[in-house]
Amino acid sequence: MLFDSLLNLVTYDIGIDLGTSNTLVFLRGKGIVISEPSVVAINKKNKTVLAVGLEARQMIGRTPANVVASRPLRDGVISDFDSTQAMIHYFIEKVHRYSPKTFVIPRPRVIVGVPSSVTEVERQAVIDAAKTAGARSVFIVEEAMAAAIGAGLPVEEASGSMIIDIGGGTTDIAVISLGDIVVDKTLQVAGDEMDQDIINYARQKYNLLIGERTAEDVKIAIGSAYPLKEEKSVIIQGRDLISGLPKSVEFSSIEAREAIMNSIIKILDAIKDAIEETPPELLSDLISSGVYLAGGGAMIKGIDKLFQEELKLPVKISEEPLSAVAKGTALMLDHIELLQRIQRSWDELQ
Repeated sequence: MLFDSLLNLVTYDIGIDLGTSNTLVFLRGKGIVISEPSVVAINKKNKTVLAVGLEARQMIGRTPANVVASRPLRDGVISDFDSTQAMIHYFIEKVHRYSPKTFVIPRPRVIVGVPSSVTEVERQAVIDAAKTAGARSVFIVEEAMAAAIGAGLPVEEASGSMIIDIGGGTTDIAVISLGDIVVDKTLQVAGDEMDQDIINYARQKYNLLIGERTAEDVKIAIGSAYPLKEEKSVIIQGRDLISGLPKSVEFSSIEAREAIMNSIIKILDAIKDAIEETPPELLSDLISSGVYLAGGGAMIKGIDKLFQEELKLPVKISEEPLSAVAKGTALMLDHIELLQRIQRSWDELQ
């Protein structure tokens, strides 16, 4: 205890939203200080890490044969332990550069948000990666719970709160009451699946091969789930699958919406299933309090309108949807009793 108290003087507690597409780090007392792509570039010959985050993302699809730039997390879980460890280490080291303290040791307490569907082995992999990267203690929390806390929902009250966290690799759906998750669903359909929808659409309609980065840029720029007042378009470039030569086409927001609707419908169906499983008393709370959206998917234009029409419930986008999980993980450090209870509940489920 004395050692921990001394460490608190020279280090910071941090919350990490370890996402498939992006990683956000919330520094206690400072807010979100890091928001970078979950990408690591490695030299395959000597296994050295060349770049992490934004710099590594810029290398995707542009690296020589001996360098690979990839995402170490797939569908919300670790697929490459060494790369994940390197990424977490990079973020822990970087976050302490924002410290106003004169002398800083990067040995923080770390809370990491993960999908509720992860196995015990995957959960332990996150803990090991964070500890090897320099964390002195690691807490694992479900992303849905962290997102709800980050969105400011009254999770400890005897009333129902529903959160839908649409991330990169997974969509986490949860109904929460009295500090615990009553209904829980994790769907491996989210932002990455929408990117793939756009890639497939461009291939089928235009015989155009585009990369993941281009598809993601299209989704962010003109992706929508509901007709826009003024439809937009962008020029996308790729390879013509017939001639093999470079090709450019104009891609409209109507086409983008048609492409990603397949994934949005799957998410909507999962939400409906979760609502069907919700006890009537909590469902009556949702009618008045509404459903909250978080994660990057919440920023798709008109998704709240579509969900509200289909679910017959008020649908609201949390104030800072991208940072809800990271903010929630860090806020839990101020509620140690809730954190310990969540940790115990998680352990009992394994």
